[in-house]
Amino acid sequence: MKAIWKDQILAQSDDTVMVEGNHYFPADSLDMRYFKDSDTTSVCPWKGTASYKSVMVDGAINKDAAWYYPTPKEAASEIAGHYAFWKDVEVSA
Repeated sequence: MKAIWKDQILAQSDDTVMVEGNHYFPADSLDMRYFKDSDTTSVCPWKGTASYKSVMVDGAINKDAAWYYPTPKEAASEIAGHYAFWKDVEVSA
């Protein structure tokens, strides 16, 4: 699987975890030069508190386009250390 935005591969892995229709990529599959920390968080009742990263490519910023669960609840333990994408980031095989 690949996560692409503005023709740049943000993440690539053969070992994603699918949860609620989203592919979660292992942290070591991300090209971290494209990511910037964000203060944004959200809460899922069964997964826990999500944190976000903004994506930056060639000066363009896609705010909070990646999310992850730093300490997911036990029911979502399989996505610990994994990132998912939205906001026009294309995820495909």
